[in-house]
Amino acid sequence: MAVPARGGRGGSAFGGPNGLRSFFSYRIFISAMFSVLFLATVSVLFSSRHDSTPSEKGYVHHTMLALNSDPLKTRLDLIYKQANDHITLVNAYATYARKLKLEISRQLRMFDDLAKNFSDLPMKPNYRASLFESDGAVDEDVLRQFEKEVKDRVKFARLMIVEAKENYDNQMKIQKLKDTIFAVHDLLIKAKKNGVIASSIAAKSIPKSLHCLAMRLVGERIAHPQKYRDEEPEPEFGDPSLYHYAIASDNVIAVSVVVNSVVKNAEEPWKHVFHIVTNRMLVAAMKVWFKMRPVQGGAHVEVKAVEDFSFLNSSYVPLLRQLESAKLQKPNFPNEADNANKDTSNVKSRNPSELSMLNHLRFYLPEMYPKLHKILYLDDDVVVQKDLTGLWNIDMAGKVNGAVETCFGSFHRYSQYLNFSHPLIKERFNPKACAWAYGMNLFDLDAWRHEKCTEEYHYWQKLNGDQTLWKSGTLPPGLITFYSSTKSLDKSWHVLGLGYNPSISMDEINHAAVIHYSGNMKPWLDVALNQYKNLWTKYVDNDMEFVQMCNFGL
Repeated sequence: MAVPARGGRGGSAFGGPNGLRSFFSYRIFISAMFSVLFLATVSVLFSSRHDSTPSEKGYVHHTMLALNSDPLKTRLDLIYKQANDHITLVNAYATYARKLKLEISRQLRMFDDLAKNFSDLPMKPNYRASLFESDGAVDEDVLRQFEKEVKDRVKFARLMIVEAKENYDNQMKIQKLKDTIFAVHDLLIKAKKNGVIASSIAAKSIPKSLHCLAMRLVGERIAHPQKYRDEEPEPEFGDPSLYHYAIASDNVIAVSVVVNSVVKNAEEPWKHVFHIVTNRMLVAAMKVWFKMRPVQGGAHVEVKAVEDFSFLNSSYVPLLRQLESAKLQKPNFPNEADNANKDTSNVKSRNPSELSMLNHLRFYLPEMYPKLHKILYLDDDVVVQKDLTGLWNIDMAGKVNGAVETCFGSFHRYSQYLNFSHPLIKERFNPKACAWAYGMNLFDLDAWRHEKCTEEYHYWQKLNGDQTLWKSGTLPPGLITFYSSTKSLDKSWHVLGLGYNPSISMDEINHAAVIHYSGNMKPWLDVALNQYKNLWTKYVDNDMEFVQMCNFGL
């Protein structure tokens, strides 16, 4: 029986001619592959050598030079680098000294000199020739001398830096603190300016509650015309033996508070007569209020519009003539929001209400009330806390205006209200003269007529058509008109500042006959100073139905 042979078709692996041929072919193939790989490797090496970058060539070049260079050269490089490092450090401290304004100090001069010595050292001829410009071997003795001088300077620099470091660190902290203080101060100034502008806008705006009250009062007049017919003037309106008050305002609730506070603190309220003047739009509302809420105690109230005084026209009143002119019809009041970073000291003077005829009525009182001898002028932002009849008993000594002076130190002098660079002002008035306050003024109308104060006011108002003597407002022309005819009253009669000054003592307020919310924080506004607001709100007639309906929130 036949047995099959192993190793495949040709017998064993190397058996027979075919197996031997396969073995030699395999060896030839392996040899060829190794030859190809060797040639490829050689080619890559040659191409890499020819294509290497300059930096790689430089690295190889410097490496070869380092292996063959003088070791003293390396030592020289290290010393030179140490010197340069200390030059940088010394210059940094010199810069700190200059920032701290120590240019003339001993330390600054020493730092500058030391930096110069470091820089000049390599420039010495023997060092430059032997160490830095020579291509030959470094002279070890010269190198030692150079190293010694560098180390001496380094030692001195370190001692000097240690001595000055703590002082300079403290000085830098102080300077940073000062810079922070100045930055915060600038922010505070900007915040104050923005606050003045915001309060000015609030003061010039009409709250919804006030608008609502006026509209409801007018609506009441329209709904019941027979009930609110105009009546004949009362004889008391021209009786000079009574106590007469003048109030010019377009604020119904404010006027009612002034009248209520006077009457409630008067010993004989039936002897008090109130002459209220408002604009044409609000005269009906004002009359309805006092019809619906008659003044207690028998006091008398007269309500008129500015237009009821026919002599107050542009042919007689310089202000009205100026308001009608093209110059004053142009926008004279820049947008405060766009000028937040500008001076806001005259924001009040840019208030259009300061140019209204309602504010300037105080200069025409003798002609408005020809039968009267004296009249007490009250602003609508005051509250009366005591009986005022004593004012009529004050001896005016021939003066026209009785007022409380407001100057203290260098504040509230004439120089703050008038332009003393103008020759007319400089010639006629004393810049250090003491200013006084509007808000509660007793006017002797007989002395006024004798001194012709209205003519004096007209004279100066005409000259100020271009506002070069003073800015718009009523106090500057008042200071001029009554310059030599004002009698100073005791300060307890009139305390000002409740509309801007939160630091007025309650003791001073409680002893005052009249408190005045001068400033922009009026008591009927949301921006009012809360600590003073109740002094005003207690005289508000909260039982009046329209006050409740208009949601005053008092």
